[in-house]
Amino acid sequence: MSETPEGEIVEETDDYVHVRFRDPDDFDTIRTPDWAENAASDVAEGAEVRTGKLKDSDDWRVESVLIPAGTDDEEARDEAERIVEKMES
Repeated sequence: MSETPEGEIVEETDDYVHVRFRDPDDFDTIRTPDWAENAASDVAEGAEVRTGKLKDSDDWRVESVLIPAGTDDEEARDEAERIVEKMES
């Protein structure tokens, strides 16, 4: 089990606060699976999770979390970190 990295807000749009946990260049492929959105909704309704397959590995990890707009930065980061902890524990 890996330690949960700290999230960094990289973009804010009209729809989402984008909280990145890992560099997208570390992945072969990145997806936004429905099952991850379902798991994230327990923490933040409407959140989306981007997961990726790490290069040279069979491991999938969270690349970033999109928290619905209207959430302040600190709360968005906290919610995103709780989602990643839940998914990767």
